[in-house]
Amino acid sequence: MNREELVKEIAKSTKLSQKSVSEVLSATVESIQNTVKKGDKVTLVGFGTFESRRRAARNGRNPQTGKEIKIAAKTVPVFSAGKKFKELVK
Repeated sequence: MNREELVKEIAKSTKLSQKSVSEVLSATVESIQNTVKKGDKVTLVGFGTFESRRRAARNGRNPQTGKEIKIAAKTVPVFSAGKKFKELVK
């Protein structure tokens, strides 16, 4: 399902216009991104948690040459599914 399909599905189930749903979805995603960017967590009970985690520097290998390379440390976004979501997907 892509964004357009999601907007249509939400609009259908809520009886709201697709434009309104699209604006709310955009605002929601933007809020989650800005919060995680600041280093805070966003927890949606039953759905999951969005947060950022620090990855340590490590050594890796270039798959074409086999030569060892250094991979720099970085911060990455992470999503952890909630218990209810996990049980639903089983």
